[in-house]
Amino acid sequence: MRLRQRMRVRGPALRDMDRQMKILVIIPAYNEAESLPAVIREIRSHLARADILVVNDGSTDFTGAIAREEKALLLEHPYNMGIGATMQTGFLYALRNGYDLAVQVDGDGQHDPEHIPDLIAPILKGEADVIIGSRYLEAGGFQSSILRRAGIRFFSVLNSALTGKKVTDPTSGFRAYNRKAVALLAEDYPSDYPEAESLVLLHNHKILFKEIPVRMRDRQGGISSINLLRSVYYMLKVTLSMIIGMLKRR
Repeated sequence: MRLRQRMRVRGPALRDMDRQMKILVIIPAYNEAESLPAVIREIRSHLARADILVVNDGSTDFTGAIAREEKALLLEHPYNMGIGATMQTGFLYALRNGYDLAVQVDGDGQHDPEHIPDLIAPILKGEADVIIGSRYLEAGGFQSSILRRAGIRFFSVLNSALTGKKVTDPTSGFRAYNRKAVALLAEDYPSDYPEAESLVLLHNHKILFKEIPVRMRDRQGGISSINLLRSVYYMLKVTLSMIIGMLKRR
């Protein structure tokens, strides 16, 4: 309830911003044909004048065709390159086409587009360069599996230690970025499980990030590509990369 009240208060300011700023919503998508139509339509209902870019990461289903049917912008990788490369493609498009803000929304329906105005508002107020939607700042909504929560907790502790800033949901891909952040991430963005590692990158370049509370939903369609073995492998790999990144800074 509190989240919805905050959004209503910001309504007039958001409408003014909507007329003045060029906004791109980036949807990284791999085999998300089932959930993608609803995601695109919900985004339009909450931020009508934003452009929507689907970056199709070599899907083997009808993800690309769905994006065209929904009249979204579409970029397609010739084969599956991973979430890091997919988002970097989106950042490059945003940078080269002069967007003031970019918003990242997953194609599986877990991110509720109702919260997009909440992500954008703190950037407009100059509070931060990157805003992250955290499902753990307030109770309620989908909280993920026990194993996934354990991994999130691990990266929460690690990110907080490396950046000196409390981080509750480091793997959240529900984010908004200003032009300065987009420029950095278009040039340099981690490849594997990039969300947690990117916070260290932002910190190293003095780009301020901040979390706000959002409620997330269970996946609305498709099947997650993350399994236990891959999660353990990438956790170790990303941890090492994050530590090396901080050591390079020194």
